[in-house]
Amino acid sequence: MVSDNVLKKDKREVESWRLTSETILPQNKNNTAHQPGYDIYPCHSLIEGTIFSGYDSLAKWITEQKTVVIDGYVGVFWDEVRDALDKEFSRSNILVGWTVMADRMKESSAIEELVKPFLGSSGSTWGKKCDLKIEDFFQPNEPDNLAAGKGYDVNITIGIGSATFAPHLPIIYLDVPKNEIHYRMRAGTAMNFGSDKPGNPAEMYKRCYFVDWVVLNEYKKKLLPKITIIADAQWKDTLKWTFKTHLLQSLKALSGSVFRVRPWFAAGPWGGHWMQERFDQLNKDEVNYAWSFELIAPENGLVFENAGNLLEISFDFLMFTESEGILGKHSKIFNDEFPIRFNFLDTFDGGNLSIQCHPSLPYIQKVFGEHLTQDETYYILDCKEGAVVYLGFQDDIEPAEFKQALVESQALGKEVEITKYIQDYPTKKHDLFLIPNGTVHSAGTHNMVLEISATPYIFTFKMYDWMRPGLDGKPRPINIDHAFSNLNFERKGEMVAQELISKSCVIDQGTDWELIHLPTHSEHFYDIHRLEFHSSIIVHTHNVCHVLMLVEGTTISVETSDGSSASFQYAETFVIPAAANSYQILNTGKGKAKVIKAFVKDEIYLADHLNLA
Repeated sequence: MVSDNVLKKDKREVESWRLTSETILPQNKNNTAHQPGYDIYPCHSLIEGTIFSGYDSLAKWITEQKTVVIDGYVGVFWDEVRDALDKEFSRSNILVGWTVMADRMKESSAIEELVKPFLGSSGSTWGKKCDLKIEDFFQPNEPDNLAAGKGYDVNITIGIGSATFAPHLPIIYLDVPKNEIHYRMRAGTAMNFGSDKPGNPAEMYKRCYFVDWVVLNEYKKKLLPKITIIADAQWKDTLKWTFKTHLLQSLKALSGSVFRVRPWFAAGPWGGHWMQERFDQLNKDEVNYAWSFELIAPENGLVFENAGNLLEISFDFLMFTESEGILGKHSKIFNDEFPIRFNFLDTFDGGNLSIQCHPSLPYIQKVFGEHLTQDETYYILDCKEGAVVYLGFQDDIEPAEFKQALVESQALGKEVEITKYIQDYPTKKHDLFLIPNGTVHSAGTHNMVLEISATPYIFTFKMYDWMRPGLDGKPRPINIDHAFSNLNFERKGEMVAQELISKSCVIDQGTDWELIHLPTHSEHFYDIHRLEFHSSIIVHTHNVCHVLMLVEGTTISVETSDGSSASFQYAETFVIPAAANSYQILNTGKGKAKVIKAFVKDEIYLADHLNLA
């Protein structure tokens, strides 16, 4: 989604090691104070144990163990970690023997050949999810000095894959949030797994998505039962760490209550200023904000707090350990993949999104190796008068003529009269537009869109981008052939208004509350309700996960059946796991509260519509 982004230099110092104008997660909670409103640093309490700060405490623990492995994720600054620990050991005159896993890897050129089949052509946006294992990246011979002693006080094996050679030893696992990996790769300070030099950021991201993350997520899942310590290595000069057993207790608690992931934000060529003006903690000097990753499971993290210290872990730790509690009756279908996505698309005083569509389920499975396809909806959180959504074809659409116009535009820089081919519909707050795969669509300027979707998020086939460059000044990729392999030209004329604009209806009500159904399309595997209430409303999960957002009102409080409670502000996304059983939402702000709730449809629908073999 953001691979073509470049960054505006602003009044803040942009560190040479992370190319972004966004601030890094504060190390301590007392540094996150802000006025009431949307919080970009939500955190959860660590139930038991301690979040330790700094390399000194970690070095002390390692000394007591004598022999350990330090494993982790792509993006970690391994040399800096080793240097920081060495300084701590030297203060205590501890002699350390190091085994560096990077020395055991295959040559970078050999790894490039290994991953090449999964990366598509050079310059292409997509590849195909790989089927490689972490062992494929290393030489077959084992390291010869793991725990061998050799006169050292401490022996450490460090680097990705360390635990593959010594699974019996205490394992320290270093994690880095996905947004920080992006920023490091843009700065050229982090490289892909097995690379010996940085590359083009878009190509590095593609390799992450289709190779690195696939391999290392599976490795992390396999390694998790054996890990002793989990550490957050997103800061350059320090880290935060805790014992896995304590973290697992907190993840277990979250799986039966309520939680919010840490969102992150990005500028884009069509980006607007709605979020920038309303979310106090955002950088007011950024060029714009096009996206907010409210809940995009592969990219977000969960933040924990203890005695003021903050520690972030990737969202998949929760899914690897508590998928049944989170997804309930649907856990056997989706396993540890979280199925629903919430994100913002901000075009307020910005531009139109590209004219685009998304792949069919068979296409995305065969061509890109995904399980789900990118079926979307646009919920209009806010808009200005005159704002529109482009949706579906005109009744007299001629596919060949439309394609010719797009090809000529790309080749000759010729503008396309889009409404000659595609319909546009005026938007108003709380409208829901339905965008099943294959549907041509775009959000016009002056909309604040809550995009509710299946989790896949990078498979957008752009056909027309309004003759504008990306923020880097270069044309953005246009994907006409992919699009025309997926466009549904039957979604045209009157049927668009009838079938692709949701018709809401009240399905239950009480003294001062209503439950409103916003039906999705028959191809969507998820459905949407809106809860409207003045004082409070009680909701039952029926063993299904709910993803929610306060879309009107100021503040609410959520109380789950286990006694947990949390407060949420306008436009904040939160999750109620299936295992919560029931919850009460109290309106603690001004005016009527309106809360959107998305959830997976019943199993009969899924069996008929999803091929997740």
